[in-house]
Amino acid sequence: MDLDALKRIYFIGIGGIGMSALARYFNTKGCQIFGYDKTETVLTKKLVSEGMEIHYEDNILLIPESIDMVIYTPAIPKEHTEWNYLLNSNIPLLKRSEVLGLISKSKKCIAVAGTHGKTTTSSMTAYLLKQSGLDISCFLGGIANNFNSNYCYGENEWTVIEADEFDRSFHTLSPEIAVLISMDPDHLDIYGAKEKMQESFEIFLSKVNDGGKIIVHEDLIGLFENAFLKSFESRGISIFRYGIKNGEFCIKNIEFSNGIQSFDFYGMDDIISGLEMKMPGEHNVVNMCSAIAVSKLIGVENKKIRAGVKTFSGIKRRFDIFKSLKDIIYVDDYAHHPNELKAAIGSARKLWPDKKLTIIFQPHLFSRTIDFIDDFAIELAKVDELILMEIYPAREKPIKGVNSQLLLDKIKLANKTLVQDKDLMEFVKHKEIEILMTLGAGDIDVFVPKIRDWIEKND
Repeated sequence: MDLDALKRIYFIGIGGIGMSALARYFNTKGCQIFGYDKTETVLTKKLVSEGMEIHYEDNILLIPESIDMVIYTPAIPKEHTEWNYLLNSNIPLLKRSEVLGLISKSKKCIAVAGTHGKTTTSSMTAYLLKQSGLDISCFLGGIANNFNSNYCYGENEWTVIEADEFDRSFHTLSPEIAVLISMDPDHLDIYGAKEKMQESFEIFLSKVNDGGKIIVHEDLIGLFENAFLKSFESRGISIFRYGIKNGEFCIKNIEFSNGIQSFDFYGMDDIISGLEMKMPGEHNVVNMCSAIAVSKLIGVENKKIRAGVKTFSGIKRRFDIFKSLKDIIYVDDYAHHPNELKAAIGSARKLWPDKKLTIIFQPHLFSRTIDFIDDFAIELAKVDELILMEIYPAREKPIKGVNSQLLLDKIKLANKTLVQDKDLMEFVKHKEIEILMTLGAGDIDVFVPKIRDWIEKND
């Protein structure tokens, strides 16, 4: 399909973070963009302000005429009226992943994959390259503060794409460089078993173009069979490891002082010492290591890498810190997997070891909650006070017997409460807060401005 010939495109689920990035891509190319989503959000309002037309009612009468193509999310429910109507039309329908795949074939694609950390890492990679002077494009799974968007436009041959493992979407990509940062079990509703999920990541790596490059976290390389790794040699594909102290690219001498992390980068017979980064967490230093590795392989100068690392300002909902005049600290983070909770809570403990830590957590998906219920219980027991919300279902139907009360009962913590959405703000207002964190990937973000307003009014 010739994407350049498209004039009018309709998106089902346009408010999704990945879908909206594609909508912005076609919008910058001069296409008329129309879309449906079930709820109006800050992001959909922004898309409208950028010239797109969006409605929020599942009504076939609201589908615009003369559409060249429909792009849809796999999260759309099967009973969706518009979806079923369009299925029986003559309009071409493509999944979001299929369109990204076509774009990746038309560019030199840097694909960043992993069950967690990929939004941060792909944003770091895109920013280091963009600020170095390379006019790259990017498709991200979050709003990068440096771009104030999940998409950046560029005329250069390179594009950075966050490679999504959900629904095996990343199998459509054709990377020149593939980065694999994590492979913890997740999306078991799709894969069934962690072995099947690893097999899916192997298929993703096998999509790398002949003569391309693979960058893999040092902890993951041992999970692959030698025969699988050897298979890349005949195709001229180079494999690089990265991490702390070991690998072709590695980080050493990490220090934290006055809110800044400093570290040394080793790679390609070179050292970049005394790099400074504002984003907290040792895991983010490791994420930055892979972004620097990509930059080095492409040929970015050390001084530009140094400047990029120093000025990278993070991603919305990825450990966003707000401090009040009365020294109340509020952090919002997208963490929704046990390992992400471990990283977010661990970072807070390291930054503010002597302060009371209060967490508001909204579990995401019934299947994920039950699949990892024991791991969630372990991580959530590490806080001083837990405010647990009901499970955000997203694309799922309820699973009998799986609810937030089941999770709450598993958590070995004295100070814990299950609170309904409608009661959350009033409940929080009666708490003595030193550090407050909101964690989750559902609609918990609607409470972020409310919490910030409440903190500011009480300064």
